[in-house]
Amino acid sequence: MPKQIHLAVHFPGVNNTTVWSDPRSGSHIEFASFVRLAQTAERAKFDFFFLAEGLRLREQGGQIYDLDVVGRPDTFTVLSALAAVTDRLGLTGTINSTFNEPYEVARQFASLDHLSGGRAGWNVVTSWDAFTGENFRRGGFLAESDRYSRAARFLAAAGVLFDSWPDGAVVADRDRGVFLADGRAGAFAHRDEHFDIAGRFTVPRSPQGRPVILQAGDSDAGREFAAATADAIFSRHSRREAGQAFYADVKRRLATYGRDRDELLVLPAATFVLGDTDADAGERAAVIRRQQISGQTAIKLLEQLWNRDLSGYDPDGPLPEIDPDVSTEHIARGRASVRMHRDPVATAREWRARAEAGKLSIRELVIEVSGRQTFVGSPRTVADQIDDLVQCDAADGFILVPHVVPDGLDEFADTVVPLLQERGVFRTEYTGPTLRDHLGLRRPAATRAVPTG
Repeated sequence: MPKQIHLAVHFPGVNNTTVWSDPRSGSHIEFASFVRLAQTAERAKFDFFFLAEGLRLREQGGQIYDLDVVGRPDTFTVLSALAAVTDRLGLTGTINSTFNEPYEVARQFASLDHLSGGRAGWNVVTSWDAFTGENFRRGGFLAESDRYSRAARFLAAAGVLFDSWPDGAVVADRDRGVFLADGRAGAFAHRDEHFDIAGRFTVPRSPQGRPVILQAGDSDAGREFAAATADAIFSRHSRREAGQAFYADVKRRLATYGRDRDELLVLPAATFVLGDTDADAGERAAVIRRQQISGQTAIKLLEQLWNRDLSGYDPDGPLPEIDPDVSTEHIARGRASVRMHRDPVATAREWRARAEAGKLSIRELVIEVSGRQTFVGSPRTVADQIDDLVQCDAADGFILVPHVVPDGLDEFADTVVPLLQERGVFRTEYTGPTLRDHLGLRRPAATRAVPTG
């Protein structure tokens, strides 16, 4: 029997995948845009809607980076509002474990799970930079090992809070005048090297017991954290060989924690461009890439590797002959992707050689090295590609990122989804009310430890 494909949609926001200047693009702030995309995903029977977070406006060269979408509303506010205008779609949001507190976050997710009837999902991330930390009380940042240590303890503390109310604690028996079956409901205590909290949790156990936990880190520590604690991992490995290697690696790690391979789903981010034919889709994809990488964007992305002001360079001209500056604070702030350039000088030389060999301008080279288009083709070609990658264990499904918001998912929903349904690899109806039902994940039993003393 073929594997069932899981699909989610990402409201993309702050990166150059989104073509905000396209005449078809709408607001990334107005609620109507969130509603439109979520309701399209629900109409297509997707597993969940995914919302990232942005905790500080990015800067480059001391200025706000405004070539991409700037600004992002609060995650819980948006997801709570979407709970009222959707019925089955999972509602998943990114919440940082570096700057927040377990009690506050657990209370918000437990509340969202109640409000949505069991559709909440939490993408647990850590933050790596002091620049973002300046917005928060403690400021600063943590070393990578401490970030994941805090994240693991944060999640453990949240678990204690989620489980502090046993199932059936609220009886509300009017005849007997008894509201609670257990007077210890909500009592908790959690102490470790990061947290020392005790008291009463205010929210009864939610429909899913706990929200679905996603994790998005790709480092060794991030993969280990996901294997130990997550229900799904949001990866960037959407190509066949890289996907299979990542998939095998994280599934292998599960045994260390006494978990089965089906207890962690692998869901890479993926973009798509559709056309009437494969050739038509290829032409559309080329147009979209030039929309995503304007001349200004090409120079700014090049500056992120060179770590220099390159505003005097012509985006239609050759790459700089000078090497990247590796001696000072980075020109781009609040952008995690700059960490991918482990050896900027070596990468710059590789890019120069690539540009010279292909006779590529700065803009053409940046388009080539920053390619973000995963699936390009007719609906049947894209359906074939998605099904193949899932069946060959490169993924369990995909979190799709439309380049136009909020209407960019419509074509996929109307053309690719029916083809996947025809071949029996994607649902035609929801089979349960909760996000765990959609993902085939069990509801976790409460592991309640009533504090003593």
